[in-house]
Amino acid sequence: MTTKRGSAVIIGGGISGLASAYYLLKSGWSVTLLDKGDLFDNCSIGNAGMIVPSHFIPLAAPGMISKGIKWMFNSRSPFYVKPSLDFSLISWGLKFMKAATEANVERAAPHLRDYHLLSKKLYEDLVRDEKLDFGLEEKGILMLYKSDKTGEEEIHVGKQGQQLGLDIEMLDREQVQALEPGIKLDVAGAVHYRCDAHLYPTALVNGLIKSITALGAEIVKKAEVTGFDVQNGEIKRVKTAAKTYEGDLVVMTGGSWLPQLAKQAGLSIPVMPGKGYSFMEPNAEHPIVHPALLLEARVAVTPMNGQVRFGGTMELAPLNNQINMNRVEGIVNSIPQYYPELNVAVPQKDRIWHGFRPCSPDGLPYLGYSKKLSNLIVAGGHGMMGISLGPGTGKIVAELAERVKPSVDVALYDPERYQ
Repeated sequence: MTTKRGSAVIIGGGISGLASAYYLLKSGWSVTLLDKGDLFDNCSIGNAGMIVPSHFIPLAAPGMISKGIKWMFNSRSPFYVKPSLDFSLISWGLKFMKAATEANVERAAPHLRDYHLLSKKLYEDLVRDEKLDFGLEEKGILMLYKSDKTGEEEIHVGKQGQQLGLDIEMLDREQVQALEPGIKLDVAGAVHYRCDAHLYPTALVNGLIKSITALGAEIVKKAEVTGFDVQNGEIKRVKTAAKTYEGDLVVMTGGSWLPQLAKQAGLSIPVMPGKGYSFMEPNAEHPIVHPALLLEARVAVTPMNGQVRFGGTMELAPLNNQINMNRVEGIVNSIPQYYPELNVAVPQKDRIWHGFRPCSPDGLPYLGYSKKLSNLIVAGGHGMMGISLGPGTGKIVAELAERVKPSVDVALYDPERYQ
């Protein structure tokens, strides 16, 4: 029987918030989860569903500066910065440039590897929970490339991954095609990250909601946080328009809304929303077996729930819900370049999902206790790795709540490193 610990208020119903609720409940905490929406309008639903130990290099890497400058003003490119005089975007960009160094990559790589591998192991444990059937498949992910230059770059990354102990294989054109017998590929080769996996995000979110409800969580929808009552270096109350909530522990997730939440608590946590788009297509006539990243196009392809999801792009701009059809056309136009038998039409707007990836300037998550507010744990800024790192995040939050040594070192993820 689990010993009752204390009460926790979790802000944000994305994967980080749901997983934190799950592991805190399992540890004996009572949990109230507040979400400003309905739990189905966050980035955890429409993403590519990829579990990626392969992503041990943070977004802030030297190569992204040169690629970003080339892409940033082309609205159909994989990486687009919407022209804006917004101070937060300029400030974030300067911090990103400062962080995009080889030293940052070398320092971060083994820590991100351990974080991803912890999370993958927890996913393998979670599938044994009868309420959590989320289509986990361990087929790896193919990094497909068309040009020799891109191939050389990815093979170099793959060798770095092998040195970190990850299961990775370099494939030529014929070897890749043999892995995908149902569809013709037009690629020069691939790096197969066999250490990776994928799942169906909607089923994961539904399952976690059912599971934490069964464990006794109070879930409050349409509960946007309006402020905090802080006394003696602690958050005593979390305020919403309708009600005030008290807890021994506050866990602040919040996705791309994390900076606004943090500001209400007197903290500065820079995050820029990286808008991405996705849509679903049938996966029948020319079935795709393995999830893939189309490297030159930066497009993700994931078979899930009997369909295939195409998604991608990184559009940095202040939060907005406009759908930029140029971005979607960029995804659609890239598909036949790699899968020439697929003739995918540009979908209608009502079939296009968009979400905001919460990107920190150095490409590293924020995870740990606040030094300013002693009962606040921050868990956010996971960028494109939120689903992959979800269970790991939840497990570490529960360990931090118990004041025990976390499963992986979180020193690099100090939530107040930009204070």
